[in-house]
Amino acid sequence: MRILSAIILSLLAGSTFAQTVRVKDLARLEGVRANQLVGYGLVVGLDGTGDSKQTLFTVQSTVSMLNRMGVTVPNGQVNLKNVAAVMVTADLVAFARNGDRIDVTVSSLGDARTLQGGVLLQTPLNGADGGTYAVAQGAVSIGGFSAGGGGSTTVKNHPTVGRIPNGAMVEKEVPMSISEDNHLVLSLSRADFTSAARIAKAIEVSTGATATAEDAGRVKVDIPAKWRGNPVPFVAQVDDVSVDVEPVSKVVINERTGTIVIGGAVRLSPVAVAHAGLTVSVKTTPVVSQPAPLSKNGTTVIVPKTKTTVSEPPANTVLIDGGDTVEDLIRALNAIKATPRDIIAIIQAIKEAGGLQAELEVL
Repeated sequence: MRILSAIILSLLAGSTFAQTVRVKDLARLEGVRANQLVGYGLVVGLDGTGDSKQTLFTVQSTVSMLNRMGVTVPNGQVNLKNVAAVMVTADLVAFARNGDRIDVTVSSLGDARTLQGGVLLQTPLNGADGGTYAVAQGAVSIGGFSAGGGGSTTVKNHPTVGRIPNGAMVEKEVPMSISEDNHLVLSLSRADFTSAARIAKAIEVSTGATATAEDAGRVKVDIPAKWRGNPVPFVAQVDDVSVDVEPVSKVVINERTGTIVIGGAVRLSPVAVAHAGLTVSVKTTPVVSQPAPLSKNGTTVIVPKTKTTVSEPPANTVLIDGGDTVEDLIRALNAIKATPRDIIAIIQAIKEAGGLQAELEVL
């Protein structure tokens, strides 16, 4: 089997030449961001799959909710099966207005088996400052199921986590400013001095505004006088500016899954790779040992007989010339019939030998 069918190989960039990318895909506007919200709530209407009575906070929350509604129930006399305590999380997107809808994620907090068919009761969602910014409520969609009985259960996907599309209504807006002191500040998604300098130059050429790369991750753009009253059209113009970006020289290895992702700009220095497999085979054969005929002493026993063999084929050596690309590397590893796990070890060894001109990240 060829190596390319045994591992997942992806080129981060299709070629070694610079690619044209919009500024909006490389950087974000400082001051424009989402905010995380979280809340604690109850999901009701479950078909006997809710939290057990050992989950005390579910019972306490249910009793407290009923008390607020004028129903008095002693804690010791509550036996719930159709209620589950959950944590509700959401992202309050930038410029969300009062009355807008946002998606929420509902996650079981107790020992409920599934949230299938449940309905989230009204749950306030709070920000890091403790203020309530949205309120969530609605039917939970889990995208799976959990069914069974009598010791046999079938589960699909993750039934204790679900979503409510447009399940929360924004109650409080977060003020944001897209400009400060008549200038914009762009924050690069991936800090790089070359990219920052190119973004500043491209903005100056395209818009005529003064742009300065302050460091590897920040570009400051002065807003022209005619746009200072309403900078939104100027921001749209800056976002649409095209910039030439070079591919990333990086190799990412996930040892748990055997996945290797190699950037298209990766280059190799001259290096020789030798690969050989050592096979150790241990075979045990049971042998029956019986006493002599008509003997008064002795019993029949089974004695294991073990045979160990070791085979080590000759090493395959492949020479990689300086300046070779990813395709050359994969072709060379195919030639020595390396497995995905062998490729991971080989790439790490090439990096240690100084033959891999790229950043290596192991997950």
